[in-house]
Amino acid sequence: MQKRSGVGDSGVLTTFPRSNYSLSFSKQDWLPWSLLLLSLTCDTSAFYVPGVAPINFHQNDPVEIKAVKLTSSRTQLPYEYYSLPFCQPSKITYKAENLGEVLRGDRIVNTPFQVLMNSEKKCEVLCSQSNKPVTLTVEQSRLVAERISEDYYVHLIADNLPVATRLELYSNRDGDDKKKEKDVQFEHGYRLGFMDVNKIYLHNHLSFILYYHREDLEEDQEHTYRVVRFEVIPQSIRLEDLKTDEKSSCTLPEGTNSSPQEIDPTKENQLYFTYSVHWEESDIKWASRWDTYLTMSDVQIHWFSIINSVVVVFFLSGILSMIIIRTLRKDIANYNKEDDIEDTMEESGWKLVHGDVFRPPQYPMILSSLLGSGIQLFCMILIVIFVAMLGMLSPSSRGALMTTACFLFMFMGVFGGFSAGRLYRTLKGHRWKKGAFCVPFPTMVALLCMWFGISLPLVYLGYYFGFRKQPYDNPVRTNQIPRQIPEQRWYMNRFVGILMAGILPFGAMFIELFFIFSAIWENQFYYLFGFLFLVFIILVVSCSQISIVMVYFQLCAEDYRWWWRNFLVSGGSAFYVLVYAIFYFVNKLDIVEFIPSLLYFGYTALMVLSFWLLTGTIGFYAAYMFVRKIYAAVKID
Repeated sequence: MQKRSGVGDSGVLTTFPRSNYSLSFSKQDWLPWSLLLLSLTCDTSAFYVPGVAPINFHQNDPVEIKAVKLTSSRTQLPYEYYSLPFCQPSKITYKAENLGEVLRGDRIVNTPFQVLMNSEKKCEVLCSQSNKPVTLTVEQSRLVAERISEDYYVHLIADNLPVATRLELYSNRDGDDKKKEKDVQFEHGYRLGFMDVNKIYLHNHLSFILYYHREDLEEDQEHTYRVVRFEVIPQSIRLEDLKTDEKSSCTLPEGTNSSPQEIDPTKENQLYFTYSVHWEESDIKWASRWDTYLTMSDVQIHWFSIINSVVVVFFLSGILSMIIIRTLRKDIANYNKEDDIEDTMEESGWKLVHGDVFRPPQYPMILSSLLGSGIQLFCMILIVIFVAMLGMLSPSSRGALMTTACFLFMFMGVFGGFSAGRLYRTLKGHRWKKGAFCVPFPTMVALLCMWFGISLPLVYLGYYFGFRKQPYDNPVRTNQIPRQIPEQRWYMNRFVGILMAGILPFGAMFIELFFIFSAIWENQFYYLFGFLFLVFIILVVSCSQISIVMVYFQLCAEDYRWWWRNFLVSGGSAFYVLVYAIFYFVNKLDIVEFIPSLLYFGYTALMVLSFWLLTGTIGFYAAYMFVRKIYAAVKID
């Protein structure tokens, strides 16, 4: 019998930064808070909150092996396990899945593997009737060969723990130094097969290696076990080299005397599907069993990323400090002198546009709707990363991260609607109901039911209260007649501004972007949310700072049309994300077919659009607060 124990166990992963401080950032204090964040990272620790309670097994209790899906980084198209002619149990049962698992493409299903706790199996044949091999038809053989050539991996789970293939790498191959330089890594899942000299071979024998931890109990109690690691060694063994009997047992060939099982896509193929089970005791406790998958050997690269990001923030802070402390204070002091006002007004241009700086832009409804979507994204991302950093979105709760992100995005619609409604009223808008409809539409087409049922009502609710609230109090009045804008220099071009404003925020986070792309497109686990949270805060700071610099230069050039321009320019780092995505596609992935390429760039377009909304919104509100602050500090007749 299997017994569930309480959730009393807890584990520690030392690679995820955590602090015990509650941080709140004021509008003027980005630099001090960025220094505080840097100091907090010097002494960090972390914890791991399991997503499910541990299962205790007794001797010879069944340990169910389930299949998740087939994946390939070359095609990016997941398939369910039984899309290939694997051996099937008498009754196929699919697990009820949450929203996150569905969006990930998981189709968890039972398999015919019979595994008992701490019970060895040397070799056993699957789906063998009367000691006869399995015959693959020509169509099935062609399908298996195609999946192998596309480099597909098979993903299984035991006690909710993913199977992994052990890889032993040697950085120094000089004889005696082999053992000293051996680096053990784990590959998620196992390869369906391999190719050699234009021939295709199938891994038809799986050697399961399961590790258990024996729980300490009081006297006169039966020992219980917990699964703490699940490894597999896939092998390809030719039909003629396997000896079977009527009890579905088999004998593996010794040494290297066997040949691999070839799959010829032009004819029928006969083969055996076999497996073996080996158990080993481990000192790893149940709470730490995910360390194998989550612990990365390149943590130093993440610290380098943080330091690189902080250097970027220091650079921007230096520019910002020079503008505010030296130039801006001098301007405000000169403007506020009662004598010789006419001469001072000719020295600089940003005060000259005081009567037009808050003039509503073109298409205020679209602008406020986009900014509302950006606020919705910002709130969702901030909460998800923070909660994940605390370990509450454990990978053992499959699909929990994506499910939480989807539902949070829905419920954050009330904040997006509120901010969009208040800004829309500030911009002299009147059709608030139509404006509320525009907020969630660009990003929620794919989830219409949730959109109509949750997001849209909450957006309308937030938009209604935001529109009823008093608009933002701008410090200067808008003139009736627009001021003529002088001819602008070439470097004030909008596209040039996007290139200039985007490079530094992108430089603050591009190293972490590599690991995120690897997790998404190469089926890797990403769980360093502590680093990601710090990078996100640094991204917010850098976007805010560069936005303030850009809007200051624009106003000094007597161009008061800053609303749309600042929103577009602040999201300039999304352009570099798109360029990096293309670089990653060309250099890191082996995708060559049209449909996988279309899938990649379709998802990439959505990510780039979301990133542009996020960074553009951050920069816009930082610039808006800056503009209101400086015009409130000068005396206007």
